Amino acid sequence: MAAPMLWLLSIFSIFSIAACIDDKCAACNAVAAELEIQLSKEKPRNHLDMRHRLDSKGQRQGKVIDYRMSELRAVELLDGLCEKMQDYTLEKLDSSRREWIKVHNWDILTIDKQEAKAYSKDISSYCGRLLEETEDELTELIKKGSVKQGDVSKVLCEDLSEHCSGSSDRDSDNDEL
Repeated sequence: MAAPMLWLLSIFSIFSIAACIDDKCAACNAVAAELEIQLSKEKPRNHLDMRHRLDSKGQRQGKVIDYRMSELRAVELLDGLCEKMQDYTLEKLDSSRREWIKVHNWDILTIDKQEAKAYSKDISSYCGRLLEETEDELTELIKKGSVKQGDVSKVLCEDLSEHCSGSSDRDSDNDEL
C-alpha cells in the first residue's frame, strides 16, 4: 500500500516541478541575475599576450588581445554558471505568484527542503538548455562588450532567448533577483 502511494506522490512532484519552469521569463531572469553577479565579481585583468613565436630577427610575433574582448573572458563568465543555479529555488509569494530566490543557507529554509532542492536542480537544467540555445550569440556579445552589468536580463531574456518578449508585467515581478 505504501509503495503505490509513494509512486503516486513522486509522479505528482515531478509534474509540479516541471510546471515551475512554465514561467521561463522568471527563470531566465534568475540566470541573468547570477550572470550579473559574475560580472560584478570580475577583477581587472591584463591583456592576453599571444606573441609566442619569434621571427627571423628575434622579434615576437602574434597578437595582444584585450581581455575584456577575449573568448577567455566569455568562457570564464559562463563556465560554472548553471552549477551556481543550484543555489536557487522557487519561493511562493502568494497563491498566484512565485519567484526564484538565491538560497544562502539551506538549513534555515522555511519551505520543504526536498522540494526546494528539486526546484534548484530544475533551474540548473533549465540554465543548461538556455545556454545551449544562446551560448554562441551570448559569447559574441560578451566579446563585443555588448553585455554590461545591469543589461544582462534584457540581452539574455528578451533579445537572445525571447523568453521575456512581450511580458513587461512579469519582468517587474523579478527585479528583486
